[in-house]
Order: sequence, then C-alpha cells, then structure tokens
Amino acid sequence: MAIGSEFATKKSDRSSAKPAQLEQATGRGSMIPDLQKVNHPLLFENGAPGLCAVNLPTLDVPTTDKKAALPAELIRTAPTPLPEVGELDVVRHYKRLSHRCFSVDENFYPLGSCTMKYNPRVNERVAAMPGFAHVHPYQFESDVQGMLELLYRLRCDLAEIAGLAEVTLQPAAGAHGEMTGLMIIDAYHVSRGEKRTKVLAPDSAHGTNPATCACCGKSTVSVASMPDGRVDLDDLRSKVDENTAAMMITNPNTVGVFDDQIAEIAEIIHAKGALLYLDGANMNAILGITKPGDFGVDVMHYNTHKTFSTPHGGGGPGAGPVAVAEHLVKFLPKPQVVKHEDGTFGWDYHRPDSIGIVRSFYGQIGVLVRAYTYIRSLGRDGLRDVAEKAVLNANYLAARLKHRYKMPFPPPYAHEFILVPEFESAGVTQHDIAKRLIDYGIHPPTMSWPIHHCLMIEPTETESLATLDHFVEAMLDIADEVENNPSIVKTAPHGMPVKRLDEVAANRRLNVRWQAES
Repeated sequence: MAIGSEFATKKSDRSSAKPAQLEQATGRGSMIPDLQKVNHPLLFENGAPGLCAVNLPTLDVPTTDKKAALPAELIRTAPTPLPEVGELDVVRHYKRLSHRCFSVDENFYPLGSCTMKYNPRVNERVAAMPGFAHVHPYQFESDVQGMLELLYRLRCDLAEIAGLAEVTLQPAAGAHGEMTGLMIIDAYHVSRGEKRTKVLAPDSAHGTNPATCACCGKSTVSVASMPDGRVDLDDLRSKVDENTAAMMITNPNTVGVFDDQIAEIAEIIHAKGALLYLDGANMNAILGITKPGDFGVDVMHYNTHKTFSTPHGGGGPGAGPVAVAEHLVKFLPKPQVVKHEDGTFGWDYHRPDSIGIVRSFYGQIGVLVRAYTYIRSLGRDGLRDVAEKAVLNANYLAARLKHRYKMPFPPPYAHEFILVPEFESAGVTQHDIAKRLIDYGIHPPTMSWPIHHCLMIEPTETESLATLDHFVEAMLDIADEVENNPSIVKTAPHGMPVKRLDEVAANRRLNVRWQAES
C-alpha cells in the first residue's frame, strides 16, 4: 500500500508530463492509444457464412419435430441474424472493445465519494475457491462450516472496526444498508411506544439519505452547514425535537471535511431521544484512527465494495453490512450467523424483536468473502495505513492544485476534496475539464456535486506518487490551455474512438435495437 516508493525521481519539467499522441490535432498528446485511428470492423462484418466459435457434439438423443412440439408463433420463419465468426475472432473482438473502456486496472479513477481503487488479486483468488464459489444456500449447516465461520468472523471484525456491538451482513448495498438501519431505528422507537417521523440530514448529505427516508415513511429535514463545511450546531438545535427519529450524517462528509463536532452532535441528538446514524461511505478515511461508536454513533452501514476494495462501479456488486450499538442488537435482521458453545457455527432464527429478513440467504457472499480477505490481509496496522495514505494523497493533490483552482472549503481534507474551476470568462466548464482529462488517460472526477460547478476528487490510498503527479500535471496543463487555447478543452476528448457525445439526448432517445438489412 506504499505511496510511490518504487519511483526514485519526480517529474520537474512540466513539458515532460504532457501527453504524447495528439500532436497532429492539437500539438499535445495522450497517455492512451489513439484508438480512433484503428478502424476495426463490426463483429457482423468480421465473419463469413459457415464460421462458428463452438463445435457441438453429434446429437445423441432422438430428434423431435419442432412444429409438433412448439406453437407456430414461437417458431422462426428465418434464421436468427447473428454474426458467424470463429472463436479467436470473437476473443479478439471483445478484447479490443474492452481496451476502449476505462477501468481501474488500466486508468486512474479519482471519483469523489465512490472510492474506485485497486482490488488485490488475492481477494479474487479466495472468492473463486470452490468452497466459497460453489456453496449452495440450501446446504446443511454442517456442510458449510467454513463459510459460516468466515461470515461470523467478518461480522465480528466489522463490529470491532466500528466500535459497535454487533453487525448484520444481510444488506446488499449501501442504500439497502441505510434502509435496514432506519427500519432498526423505527423498531427501537416503536418498542418505546413512540412513532417518530422526522429525520435530520446535513445539506451536503448523500442523495440516498432522503430517498431512504421516503422509502421508510419518514420526512427529511435539511440541516445547514457552515462555510467550513461542518454542521451548523445552532441550526441543528433549532430543528431537533421529540419527533426526530434520527440524524443521518456522513463523517468525513461529502465536501471532504471531518466534522470534529461529531461528539457534540451526538449529544444534541441523544438529548431529544433520537439516534445518530452514520453513512459509512467514507470509512476509508478513518479506518483504525477512530471508531464511530466512540463518538456517539448508534447505527451505521459499511460500503464494503468501497472501503474494503471489492470491485465497485458498473452496476455492482455491492454489500452494505449494518453495525449497531448494544441497545439496538435485538432489532437486527434475522437469521444471524452465530458461534455455538460447541465451537460450530450456524444461524440464529430465534430473535423475536428482529425487523425480519431483508435479504435472501447469506447476503452478498462474493463481496463479503473479498472484504474478509482484505481485512485479514492488512490487519489492524494495515487498515490504519489505508486511512493515513488516503488522507495524505488527497491533501497532497489539493496542495499542488490550490494555486490554479479554487478550493471552496478549507483544509485539512479527509480522503477527498472539492475544487472549482473558475474559467467562466473563457467559456470553459467543469464538464469540459472532465472530458479533457480523458485524453490524459484519467477517468473524470465526480462533477457538480455536492455543490454546483465543482469537481470532487478522491485519489484513494492505492495510487503511486507518479500517478498523483501525472494527474496534477494534467490539471495544470488544462489550466494553461484554458488561458492560451480554450477550444482544445471545449472540444475534448480528442483521442478516443468517439468525440464528445450528447449524453442527454442519448438517455432520452435510447435506441438499442438492431435491425438486419433487408
């Protein structure tokens, strides 16, 4: 996890860090191949009649007349219009396509709030072991003791990291964890004869927080932030009351600041009988440094697919385990994986106060196995090292960029930070800068959230010093371009298979239908 220790020198000449392949078009270059110059045929164009990627064995069962076996409307009157190509052509076609996509393995992904980082291959190897990958959820407990022990140990590790009493592994994603957490909070208040309907959330909260409240029948009340990004305690005191069920807070928050008032916030919330919920999206900034339970959190969820390295993005998969304080343990979903007195492991269904089942079977097993592997590989000191280097990397980038880009919130930052490109006079927006970064082989950062016209940048702990410096040089180069030749930025990207697309039109007029030529 060391930051750039393998690089003995640092680029000092700005020109040496500039891209190298866009010289014809723009006098500049690209750290990625100029793929648009390679005119690969479509898969349909790449084949010939009679070619096939598989050799099927000779039919060894009696044939059946399809017209007798199937309704007429289900029988094709013409062959399926599929390409006919050989196996190697299929492999090469999709391999070429894969290299046209950005990926964490090949590119730097500074997406704020999403924690797109390197995924150790040991995680993949463990998750692919037959004893984990081929387990069936209906097998007897005696046949899956290894899996059950792993899940039990994982929930205990997650409870220790959170500084809370117990964890459920059932939720399938962060938002699902939020919903589970609010259901637990609601069950707690109902058990006390109360029906509270209001949830507080800072104005910088993740969008899933108010959405979760709506799903759980709660209303959301926004709490103002101060100019430094922390919660305005006076506004909080004016809005919390006996109808407040909880406050949902992310700490470090979505502007990249750790709110050091968190213990006082917890006291204000608890004084009204409400509970404090922590959105654990940014846990990789505080691992091993502090525990949410120690600063007053009652409920929290993890995004194991962010904090503990499981592949994140592209639609999944995810897992959102929920940790709770001692007074909420009895409300956790059932069944709970437990260790029996004889040392064996199994499921505890006898939990009369439980909110019930929120996910079928064991949970998102592939993600959980990877998370456990990650935690056990790093250990206590390694997890703290994750947080320290995530924070160091973010502050390093911010310090190098602050002279050319506006930083709306003051340092120090946690694992991510926000900058605002003030280039309105040149007609250049944050969207233009994001597109230009593609020419440098860098995936665009998060844009226009949580404030307008910003870029939210999270380098993570796994990137080398050379990668961070390349990003800085790219951002400084782009700032120079805005001053000297802004059209280069406004028309980017230049080195990709397609130019800038109209994303709004593409979403509104989606057309994925293929029609064979007549």
